Amino acid sequence: MKTMDKAVLLGVLAFLSPFFIFDSVYQAFITITDQHGFAMSGVKFAILATFGEVLGQRIRTGSWSIKGFGVIPKMIVWYVLGVVIKAAFVVFAVGDPVVLNKFLPEAGPVLTALSISLGLNLIFAPIFMTLHKITDLHIADYNGSISALIKPINMTQKFSQIDWNVQYGFVFKKTIPLFWIPAHTITFLLPPAFQVVFAASLGVALGVILALASGKPKVTPTEQPA
Repeated sequence: MKTMDKAVLLGVLAFLSPFFIFDSVYQAFITITDQHGFAMSGVKFAILATFGEVLGQRIRTGSWSIKGFGVIPKMIVWYVLGVVIKAAFVVFAVGDPVVLNKFLPEAGPVLTALSISLGLNLIFAPIFMTLHKITDLHIADYNGSISALIKPINMTQKFSQIDWNVQYGFVFKKTIPLFWIPAHTITFLLPPAFQVVFAASLGVALGVILALASGKPKVTPTEQPA
């Protein structure tokens, strides 16, 4: 294990340990999440999903720092997407059980969670994943500069730049049924305060999956991410 790998591992442990060691920190987390659910969802995704992408880059390139990666703009995008994801969670968690009850009034918690996950991943996820890919391509166009956030996105161009063999053939066709639907079924069996943080944590795992599937790109390592 490289020195930087050890440093990152220690940093992750230092970040997470207070939630397990100090009950006051845990209770504060629960309270803030209950009172500011949408904002906290944004924060969780900004931290965890961005880390998942950075970890994916580490696997693909062998370096934690990649020129033009754009950590800051990606975190801001993930914050906004995290708020949108929280809204989708609310919509499907409330609406899907109502529909399910019309057909299976005796459905238990596991079947209900599966139904919510199916609705979320078959209706919302493909649109969300495509939007995220478009923002990634847009940030890359500006070499990871934060100025990308104030530049208009050429949607027609970005749709043509997406590798649909990967986006559909792997991201949609394989990760949704084999990873996201089972994972989100577990998510909706958890207490509400932990649903979004667990979902954001899954982004770390998916970052690894996508990195392994994408191969090693030709990029130039640098000392600091953009």
